[in-house]
Amino acid sequence: MMDAASLSPGQWVAGYQLLRRIGQGAHGAVYLAQDAVHGRSVALKLVPIPGGTTATAAAAAFLRSADMARRLVHPGIVALHAAGVETGVGWLAMEAVPGSDLARYVPQKRLLPEPLVLRVCERVAQALAHAHRHGVVHRDVKPANVLVDWPSDTVKLADFGLARADDGLQTGTGIVPGSPAYMAPEQLAGALPTPRSDLYALGVMLFQLLTGRLPHEGSSMGELLRRVADEPVPDLRGLRPDLPAALGELTTRLLSKRVHERPADAEQAARALAALQQGWPPP
Repeated sequence: MMDAASLSPGQWVAGYQLLRRIGQGAHGAVYLAQDAVHGRSVALKLVPIPGGTTATAAAAAFLRSADMARRLVHPGIVALHAAGVETGVGWLAMEAVPGSDLARYVPQKRLLPEPLVLRVCERVAQALAHAHRHGVVHRDVKPANVLVDWPSDTVKLADFGLARADDGLQTGTGIVPGSPAYMAPEQLAGALPTPRSDLYALGVMLFQLLTGRLPHEGSSMGELLRRVADEPVPDLRGLRPDLPAALGELTTRLLSKRVHERPADAEQAARALAALQQGWPPP
């Protein structure tokens, strides 16, 4: 089985020559690679596929989710060019996006200006609205999956290749998308995620980009789960009293433990974020 994390520049995978590793996450490694057929640079993500008796089902689930992701054509979504499975590793050849991800702007000393945070989150909401209309729930919305390039005014949501079609499939294949700190309470309780689960994650990201901390934090997984389940939604304006009440109210709605209290859909969330940008700064 290929070790996705230990490949070297110059090696070939599925017709792509690896140039350098540009990322490493919970689901696999990402390399900048050259497409031998089209001559273009791509971001090649390599994801280990579980072996044993579940290997066939896991590979099929991976390819099924990749097929759904390839249908998402939107300026705010990283394009997926091709996908496949080779020697126990799933691969995703994605659009190479310049710039960096939003995770670098999470520390308090590097927080972005508030209007820019609202604009970025609005565009992520627009990307989610497009995906949800096509029956795809992302399941792992977080700053590390949002790519930005300020000179070109680019904001793109990545990793839809690990999303699943919202078709009631179980996640018992070994490929489990999601980062606990951004997962909605119902996801953490074992329920299938819905578009409103993505909106909860958007709320976590919005809160974090404005405050430099997560809404719920814990020193262990068990403590984090308990706090998400039991603690009330934190008040954004308790940490940032300078922000307008309407922004605090929207964040509270996005982070509601009750699914039906969140915005009806991502389009509604995008409109609310756009409205908050009008006439900024607040009085």
